[in-house]
Amino acid sequence: MGYLGLGSNIGDRAANVRAARAALADRGIEIEASSSLYETAPQGEVTDQPDFLNAALRIRTTLGPEELLDACKAVERELGREPDGLRHGPRPIDVDVLLLGELEYSSRRLTLPHREIATRRFVLEPLLELDPALRLPGGPAAAARLEALADQPVRRIGRF
Repeated sequence: MGYLGLGSNIGDRAANVRAARAALADRGIEIEASSSLYETAPQGEVTDQPDFLNAALRIRTTLGPEELLDACKAVERELGREPDGLRHGPRPIDVDVLLLGELEYSSRRLTLPHREIATRRFVLEPLLELDPALRLPGGPAAAARLEALADQPVRRIGRF
């Protein structure tokens, strides 16, 4: 079992997130559950941009970490994301591999668990909706991190 994070802040954000979910399923990634949609302010270096809609997916896949990342990047390109766009900048879709079971993995392209999973409330809120008892590999219960992230407002806006 794994988890993916989805985000969009350009165009019809909800439609972009739904299209990404459908495109992932078309690539043989079994979507077990989808979180609600959450609206959040931009995080990172580029804050002068529209708010994001974010969600998480619980998945099953036989793909390895790099193959799963390739599938996620293909979905991003298919939905209009420029591969060399500004990091943390505006984008029609973002598909991040957050967790892949208990796997701890690091390559030039991918780190699992995702490097920012424990520092981003917009990632933790939808993950905890899918699994309130979620534990991060080699670390604490994910819910234990929320209190430290109270300064990052996240607003649940409804179902996928």
